[in-house]
Formats: sequence, C-alpha cells, structure tokens
Amino acid sequence: MENGKEFRLLSFYKYVPVKNPAELQGTLLQYCMDEGIRGKIYVAEEGINGNISAPIEKARAFKQFLRSDERFSDVLFKEDDIENFVHPKMFVRIKKELVNLGLSKVSLANGGKRLSPEKLLDFYSSGKEFVIIDTRNTYESRIGHFKNALTPGMTNFREWEKVVDTLEDYKDKTVVTYCTGGIRCEKASAYMVERGFSDVYQLDGGIITYVKQLPDTVWEGGVFVFDDRKALEPNTREELKYTAACHHCLKPTAHYINCHNLDCDKIIVCCHNCTEEHQYCCSEDCKTAMRKRPKIYP
Repeated sequence: MENGKEFRLLSFYKYVPVKNPAELQGTLLQYCMDEGIRGKIYVAEEGINGNISAPIEKARAFKQFLRSDERFSDVLFKEDDIENFVHPKMFVRIKKELVNLGLSKVSLANGGKRLSPEKLLDFYSSGKEFVIIDTRNTYESRIGHFKNALTPGMTNFREWEKVVDTLEDYKDKTVVTYCTGGIRCEKASAYMVERGFSDVYQLDGGIITYVKQLPDTVWEGGVFVFDDRKALEPNTREELKYTAACHHCLKPTAHYINCHNLDCDKIIVCCHNCTEEHQYCCSEDCKTAMRKRPKIYP
C-alpha cells in the first residue's frame, strides 16, 4: 500500500511497428486475464495504446512484462495511485490506427518537437509568442484546457485535417499541440509538419503529466479521462478549478456523464447532485425513454 491506496492506474502508448497485432493481442489479453488486471489496450500495426488498473504489485509486474518485449523496452508509463479498479473489465482490441486520423499514411518521424511541462510553463511566463492548440474533442476541452488555447470544435480526431485547414495563418509561428496523454498530439503535430508548419511542438506526456507536475498554473478546469473516474480536478486555486457548468443547474463542475437514454447517449457536463436527480439523463424526454442503460454507474 502506498499513500493509503492499494491500486495503480497505468497509461501508456508507443508508436512502433507491430508486424502481427493479433499475436500481441492474444499475449496481452492472456496475461491480463491471468493476473486479474482490468482496463483497455489497443494494438495496431503502428503500435500500442493502453490504460489499465491493478493492485500495485500487479501493476509493477505488468510494466516489467511489457518492457520485456524489445519493441516496448523504453515505453513510458504515466502512473497514479488509486483506491480501487477504475475499469469494469479487461479487453484488448486490434485497430487499424491507434488514433484514427482518417488520412493516408502520416510519418510519425515528423512529429513535433517534444516540449516538457516545465518548458511549456516557461513559454507562458516568459511572454513568448506562441499558439497552443487542443487536439482533443469538444466534449473534452469543454471541462478543461490550457490558458488561451485554441479549442477546435471537433467531434472526433478524423476532423483534424479540416481543423489544420483553418490554421494557415499560424504556419510561420510557434505552435504547441496537446492532448490527454500524448498519443493524439504526436500524430497531429506530425501532420502539421507535413503540411508545412515551421515550428511545431507536442506536449511531452500530455495533460496528465503536466497537471501532476504543475497544478495551479496555466491549466484551467478539469481533465477528461476515459475510465470510471470520469474527470480529474487537479487545481486548488478556486479561479482555476472549473471551466464548465452543469447542464441542469449551471453550477461549476468538471463531472460529466453519458445520457442513459441509449438512443441519445449524449455526453453532458453534469454535477453529482443533478446526475442523481435527473436519473443520468439530459432531458425529461430521455428520462422516460424506453431504451435506457439498466445500471446506474458511479
């Protein structure tokens, strides 16, 4: 047990050629099922992307197991101590792309220069002229983003090509891209470089690494995460805690839900009180819908 918490969350990815994704899928799934690990891992010919939760010793053993494969010997893990599992089950799936850019092949060798959290903060504090761009979807950026960030109105990452079309005025400026853990902004920055942007960076380790090291600075609001925690609230300064308001009561919050009407399934910002009061739904019509999720999630 560390810090009173017995479980650990591991997030990781690496772009590296994988000749036989099905073989890797079977190996990873068998290991995780045997060890009682929960989470989700995606494998593709371009690499691996995962988010798992396990008792601390099991998490440590998983790191050793994955790094024993020479393709992933230097994979970087983002780690958080947690109180219990934050995933309901375990799956490993094969994807055509780890994150679907919807374009012909982008060379990841062209990825933007890696920018550490400390250096990004220095960009802000020094008054450097730069543009910072959120490569996530709108429902993610709504609950939190970097100070003065451009937050394109994307519903999925496949729209990045169209977004870049609107950024031509920044081709000769310093551009910083960011996402939750780094996997999207690595590919997004590579596409920008290939489009002729001259000075492109990617935030190394993504938002997760930044807020863990430098809370209460230039990150504003909560952090959308893809597990049962829903959102992280890293800041203690009141003016930096929230950028969004509850869909129902309009009070500041970073919590979100999927509407439990299966024919709606809309992601809405919703405080904990209204989540219960409105039965995990976005409207009165959805509350009376016939097809609803049978289980109320925490």
